[in-house]
Amino acid sequence: MHVVRGNTGSRISIVCSFTLHLCKRLFSRLEPVTYSLNDTNLHHLRLPKYCSSFRNAHQVFDKIPQPKLISLHHSMLNYIHINRHIDALIIFKNQLQMGISEIDEVALALALKACREYLNFGAQIHCLAITSGYICYTTVPNSLMNVYCKTRNFNKALCVFDDVEFPDRVSYNTLLSGFEDGKCALSFALWMRSVGVVFDVVSYTTVLSHCTNEDEFALGMQLHCLVLRYGLEDDVFVGNALVTMYSKLGNMGEAERVFLEMPCKDLVSWNALLSGYAQEGDYSKEATEGFREMIREGMKPDHVSFTSAVSACGQEKALELAKQIHCLVIKMAYGTHVSVCNVLISLYYKCDVTEDANKVFQSMTERNVVSWTTMLSMDNENIVSIFNRMRRDGVYPNHVTFVGLIHSVTVKNLLREGQMVHGFCLKTNFFSELNVANSFVTMYAKFEIMEDVLKVFEELDRRDLISWNALISGYAQNGMSREALQTFLSASMELPPNDYTFGSVLSALASSESISLKHGQRCHACLIKQGFNSNPIVSGALLDMYAKRGSISESQGVFDEITDRSQVSWTAIISAYSRHGDYESVMALFKEMKEKGVDPDSITFLSILTACGRQGMVDMGIDIFNSMVRDYSIEPSSEHYACMVDMFGRAGRLNEAEFFLAQIPGGSGLSVLQSLLGACRIYGDVDMATRVSNTLIALEPDQSGSYVLMSNLFAEKGQWDKVANIRKGMRDKGVKKEIGFSWVDVGSIEYSLNLHGFSSDDKSHPRTEEIYRMTECIGSELKHLEREEEENESVTLVCAI
Repeated sequence: MHVVRGNTGSRISIVCSFTLHLCKRLFSRLEPVTYSLNDTNLHHLRLPKYCSSFRNAHQVFDKIPQPKLISLHHSMLNYIHINRHIDALIIFKNQLQMGISEIDEVALALALKACREYLNFGAQIHCLAITSGYICYTTVPNSLMNVYCKTRNFNKALCVFDDVEFPDRVSYNTLLSGFEDGKCALSFALWMRSVGVVFDVVSYTTVLSHCTNEDEFALGMQLHCLVLRYGLEDDVFVGNALVTMYSKLGNMGEAERVFLEMPCKDLVSWNALLSGYAQEGDYSKEATEGFREMIREGMKPDHVSFTSAVSACGQEKALELAKQIHCLVIKMAYGTHVSVCNVLISLYYKCDVTEDANKVFQSMTERNVVSWTTMLSMDNENIVSIFNRMRRDGVYPNHVTFVGLIHSVTVKNLLREGQMVHGFCLKTNFFSELNVANSFVTMYAKFEIMEDVLKVFEELDRRDLISWNALISGYAQNGMSREALQTFLSASMELPPNDYTFGSVLSALASSESISLKHGQRCHACLIKQGFNSNPIVSGALLDMYAKRGSISESQGVFDEITDRSQVSWTAIISAYSRHGDYESVMALFKEMKEKGVDPDSITFLSILTACGRQGMVDMGIDIFNSMVRDYSIEPSSEHYACMVDMFGRAGRLNEAEFFLAQIPGGSGLSVLQSLLGACRIYGDVDMATRVSNTLIALEPDQSGSYVLMSNLFAEKGQWDKVANIRKGMRDKGVKKEIGFSWVDVGSIEYSLNLHGFSSDDKSHPRTEEIYRMTECIGSELKHLEREEEENESVTLVCAI
């Protein structure tokens, strides 16, 4: 914003992101005029029917030989008031044909007021004002600026303002209303104050409308203070502007206070408050109560009121109240209003009443992109056909449509359709929308095509944190932990990570046996520095990472630091101890969790059942399973049944294990069959083992686990011919026993990303000879200690005798 003073010092130009010379060049190159004030076609633009009073007035006016200017002003003003702007212009044209002396500056100003929708007519009247000299009257350039501001030609309005020799407050307010950039508008307002322009209601209302973010909150508060100082707080327009400002800034307490102190409230006042409540997720109850109060006050709601009320009902899932509001919507003839119908569709979808949502959609006479996008997000089964119907309906999709479409395609695992959407976005340039491109990163990661994920990511012109998070999460989901960590380190150098970033990388580190735990500790230190250690998502992921990597004490330390322990936190620590086989700690934590009033979920019960099974507490496990169904109404999943099978199998109760195996929804999986097969081997049940082994081999004929377990079982029973047959079958099918690996953490975090992996008889390490010598030394030391312990026990026994 630059302030430039003219040669005479009486004119002031405000230039925002453009120069005065550019403005004048643009102004001198007005678009060719399509219509003329002398065009007789203007007569054909009249509305077919007039009210009798205006017909009579027009006839009287036509019969006057030389109408007085006051009559001209009155007639034009009457037409403008009833939005018959063309008729006002026709009267002006007829008067102008009698001579330039038959009009004055007021008539020109009124004609310009009628031109707000007709820029070409306004440009002609601008020329007339200049040639006639009426441009010197302040009311005329004020009206001109209003025309240009309303038609979004701010450059021309600025040029007109620059030529006003003595601008009044209306001049400043008119130009102020034309700013589209909030920062420029506020800078102009501050300059107005500095040159002594006294703000009025219009000034305050316009400036307050630009205070819409946190950076301008302080200025908005100062303006509020000035409003109070000059006694303008009782004005309904200023009050509405203040309520709107505080609502947009999320300060609903102050917005409500201003609203309650307003002596006179109109529909805009109520709508401003209701919209603020609806936009803030924590105030949906206040929004519905406010709507009720509004009706009780006798205020007639409009589409804005209904939109806010229905939206609040959707957040609260207050279906019954929403249906009552829907009835009122129909009664007051808003049943086909597009914005009201859109929120009704969304409401019914949130409340799982899709049939009613479809009925609302079908009843709409006009559908916009929001209507179709909502339907796309609601009906995952027919997403492609709905999208095609949307295009046939002539509605062009926007970036939100594509984000919803890509999400639906991803959920339904429709790879081919996803690739078609990708091609369409490239063709229509929607791929340049960052949120659309980020959605494709997530989609291809879900489809496990990491090459395409990386290709999409590398094609991004710019990357935000969501882009990096999608890539890290994609690597973590696809078991590429090393790449996830390297991407996290790269992202951290460009942008500060958020809770989702840490959650994704910690998940990758938790599932990787080959990455040093030191990297997890490094992430822990980083998130503490960033202030995310109290975040429930990050704390849960951190706790889980330490537990899976064998550091249960670190998990407990993270849990102890959580002040507000949610269900996720309790489940995470219980799962950690369950994974380590600490039955007592699991049950103690479960008891404490219930005492704190936190209800367990299905994952909590899964961890408890696992602990019961490993400890051999079968009866307790049965009680826990029954309590889950009876007391918490949790439907057992296949994982819960698998835990019960494993529990009975470990305890040797194989018939009960096989009974639960048959109850698993969707059939038994590999892990539970392998668990039962292992139990059959331990307890020597060859018949059941054979049945289970046949099922396993049918599911995964190339995996060696089932063959090995059956071979060991037959060997223990002395059935060597069957052992030979199994091994021959493995050779014929090309099945090889998988090599078991172990990992050791060596070196520094700065020099090594991975742990060193090794297997039995492994000699791949460059210092193999030293390792084997050290192993032999440790083995000898252990044997020596074992002999000493045996000798000490013998001495103790002799002394006891």
